[in-house]
Amino acid sequence: MKRADRLMQIVQLLRRGGLHRAETLAQATGVHVRTIYRDMDTLAASGVPVSGERGVGYRITAAVTLPALNLTMAEVEALTVGLAIVGQSNDVALSRAAQALSARLDHLLPEETGEPAHHALAIYPFADAARGFQHLAALRQAVRARQRVQVTLQGRTISLRPLRLDYWGRLWTLTAWNETSRRFDDLRLDQITGLRLLPGLFVDEPGKTLDDYRAGLSGSAP
Repeated sequence: MKRADRLMQIVQLLRRGGLHRAETLAQATGVHVRTIYRDMDTLAASGVPVSGERGVGYRITAAVTLPALNLTMAEVEALTVGLAIVGQSNDVALSRAAQALSARLDHLLPEETGEPAHHALAIYPFADAARGFQHLAALRQAVRARQRVQVTLQGRTISLRPLRLDYWGRLWTLTAWNETSRRFDDLRLDQITGLRLLPGLFVDEPGKTLDDYRAGLSGSAP
């Protein structure tokens, strides 16, 4: 398994809620506990909202606040997307300024949490994360309009009901009902090479909603 895929698998395991011991994560991903320790350090450094310590366990948790400033999730997304795009700019001065501002924001963000949030440009192990930005606007529209989409992902073409977009320290993921495999999927936007909006909207059906997805996560928590 590639390291980027393992890190994504760890994020998905943590999203189930509760405290996850390094030993459990190591067994689930087929690596040594020491590798999990390094992976957790990498995720934390990259802005993925994780907390915990060796010998105790880890969980997803972060705050959506800055000193003297409260941000909505939409505002956090706008801020992080803007910084990420500018950070990839060919303008060296602007790129450095975006990196510096992101580092300052990371320093100001409190460690304790409330609602899980996703922030920071930071250092990200997914080198091609910026590629996902090209599909972000269309997918946000599809989520809001409840419009089916067809995506090309790692050579496969699949039809989806897009349900939610999430941001994990420069990595965007899409939670969707996969009409091709008939199951829920969490897809990395940077791995999507083609996207097409399909005609017609979808309606909620039992077993295919975001609430059903969340119930499945809760039900599989340790």
